[in-house]
Amino acid sequence: MLENPAATLQELARALGVSKATLYRFCPTRDQLVERLMEHATRSLSQAIRSAELGRDPPLEALRRLTVKSLENQELTLFLTFFWRPGASIEEQAYTDWMTALDAFFLRGQQAGVFRIDISAAAMTELWISILIGLQDAERRGRVARVGLPALFELSFLHGTTQV
Repeated sequence: MLENPAATLQELARALGVSKATLYRFCPTRDQLVERLMEHATRSLSQAIRSAELGRDPPLEALRRLTVKSLENQELTLFLTFFWRPGASIEEQAYTDWMTALDAFFLRGQQAGVFRIDISAAAMTELWISILIGLQDAERRGRVARVGLPALFELSFLHGTTQV
């Protein structure tokens, strides 16, 4: 769906290697398919943030774990990026929970002296998300290699947010 956002169910079935009837039994309409994928992506990304255990370890260790967990869900992150619209079926509470968890994490890192204090925790959250999505999309388009993506992401993000 990322490569061909306007694909019909028939085209999607062909790309998946299943019959249209099989896909139709799973989701009778394209809109229902998008909705189910949005729900799955939301649950998966919520689990990635929870499993990163952002409050457990020193901030840099937690950030590395968050990065790896987030990159494991690359296709789902990009799906949400391209298909989510305000008022869409994505649970607003999940979005709020994500922002709250990331803001609190970056604030904890600031208080620990790891992250810069001249950039707000909310701005760091937005920067982190933007770099994550940007590099994932660049990898999808063949502009950035998948190998080494976590290291590239970490270097790009940390160079601008850690204390010098």
